Amino acid sequence: MSEADASLILAAELPPEMHRRYTDLRTQFFPPERNYLEAHVTLFHAIPAQCEDELRRYLARLTGEVPPIRGQVEGLMSLGGGTAIKLSSPDLLALRDEIAEHLRGMLTQQDQHRPRLHVTIQNKVTSKDAKALQAQLAGTIEPREFAFSGLALYIYRGGPWEFVRRFAFRGK
Repeated sequence: MSEADASLILAAELPPEMHRRYTDLRTQFFPPERNYLEAHVTLFHAIPAQCEDELRRYLARLTGEVPPIRGQVEGLMSLGGGTAIKLSSPDLLALRDEIAEHLRGMLTQQDQHRPRLHVTIQNKVTSKDAKALQAQLAGTIEPREFAFSGLALYIYRGGPWEFVRRFAFRGK
């Protein structure tokens, strides 16, 4: 993949203990030949790389005004050929809408739509395997409140994501 084909990925950061737990679940249940990443909550999948400088400035200003954002673990979520932890956060989706508006005209079809907030712990398996894992984990993912601490920007060049910068929510 050429540098011109690279894209930016923006994710919301989980609290450290949730990040560790969900990364452990990914390690345990994600097909190892496809598991290059730790637990993450993707907000945008493919922002054009040429937006990086502008996006860095915008996110630094925006997150400096925003306090940690409340979220809720809802439970397990089927991905058909995978399993995820379902999350909800109206405030995070509102912030994502604000970022999407700033990037209007630059977003892919996929990124023009609000995501279903989740952490994928298994993907690209048969629906039978996914249902088996969901049955195995039933009752182990309890609803709970938490706070997203910030956003993380990555660049994708065809392999594992490369960390670019963290943007902490610092507002009051």
